[in-house]
Amino acid sequence: MNQDKKQRVAQAAMEFVEDDMVVGVGTGSTVNCFIDELAAIKHRIEGAVASSVATAERLKQRNVPLLSLNSVNGLPVYIDGADEATRHLQLIKGGGGALTREKIAAAASDRFICIVDDTKMVDVLGAFPLPVEVIPMAQSYVAREMLKSGGQPVLRQGFTTDNGNVILDVHNLSIINPVELEQKINEITGVVTNGLFAKRRADALLIADDNQVIKLTA
Repeated sequence: MNQDKKQRVAQAAMEFVEDDMVVGVGTGSTVNCFIDELAAIKHRIEGAVASSVATAERLKQRNVPLLSLNSVNGLPVYIDGADEATRHLQLIKGGGGALTREKIAAAASDRFICIVDDTKMVDVLGAFPLPVEVIPMAQSYVAREMLKSGGQPVLRQGFTTDNGNVILDVHNLSIINPVELEQKINEITGVVTNGLFAKRRADALLIADDNQVIKLTA
């Protein structure tokens, strides 16, 4: 996604931000552009809830008031990117490793707005390896269980999540039924969560192409 597309789709997401609102903010390079847009109106919002340590740091650097999710009564809106998206507004997220906190923020939000460029759009999820956050003790066990599902799990080397866990990136999945697979993986003992956002999909998907920003809604 080139910088122009990132900036345009970040600007488009601002239509969902209202005065005196608490805004949930995701993680990643496209969301960083959104943070810069949000900083320009920081005096008009109540504050932001961050989905990762990295996002919290960027918000602090731009003097956007930072709130914890536990201190607010839900999120009116949550803005985040994705690694893959379908026209059904189902996503794969977690390339940056913040999938668990992102999933919590999405679940707590009234409206989940996903911002991507057209290269992230797919007909069937799974070309991007599916991240699975795992308690370290369960790494080998979960990997064996993922092999039974036809995936090829690879430990993300040298990476620890903000929650102190590891990530298995599962390759070679063709995800025909995302809701079913999301639930199946989450039921494996030792899995914290996985990067399928299908049960709680996006409410709106903003897609930047070379000419415009397209909006898809549920």
